[in-house]
Amino acid sequence: MIALLARDLSLAFRAGGGFGLGLAFFLLVVVLVPLGVGPDSAILAAIAPGVLWVGALLASLLSLDRIFALDHEDGSLDLLATAPLPLEGVVAIKALAHWLVTGLALTLAAPLLAVLLNLPAPGYPWLLLSLAVGTPALSVIGAFGASLTIGLRRGGLLLSLLVLPLYVPTLVFGAEVVRRGATGLAPATPLALLAAITAGSLALLPFAAAAAIRVNLR
Repeated sequence: MIALLARDLSLAFRAGGGFGLGLAFFLLVVVLVPLGVGPDSAILAAIAPGVLWVGALLASLLSLDRIFALDHEDGSLDLLATAPLPLEGVVAIKALAHWLVTGLALTLAAPLLAVLLNLPAPGYPWLLLSLAVGTPALSVIGAFGASLTIGLRRGGLLLSLLVLPLYVPTLVFGAEVVRRGATGLAPATPLALLAAITAGSLALLPFAAAAAIRVNLR
């Protein structure tokens, strides 16, 4: 499993399109929003939680189609499906690799970009915590969506249509955690719901994704 994780991380950094592209897209979203909305600090502070979470969500979406596509093209996925390692474990490792390349990087970069949106100081720790808790769900849900579109032409567009509705609860509760934390309200309830979404995704979706991969490889 460690070898598979190291391989996926190496491919992600070597091929590009994950780490750098996701951060660049996140930066563009955060920079363009103040230009479109205006320099009013009160307005920017009010919309900052939603903008930061939407930017992180869309940035993580960019590289989802690469989770299984390269392995399917070179035949590695067929070997992984017949390897001693359970296919559910393969899915979990690939989701972890995606999170390390995109989700973790976006989580660490978010406080720096939040300055551009005038996020109130009390919201910074909650921004970090909400992204750390919620972005693993984005990667696991994305891996499930990627498993459904293996081998399809223009699968990236279909993947976006499949995954975006599943991302909505994570987006809503993640942004609510930051909003409540920034305004001094108790964020415990949306944070607990966000953690429940992530825990449920980690527990169930690797099995669903593995089943979808087996069907697509027949």
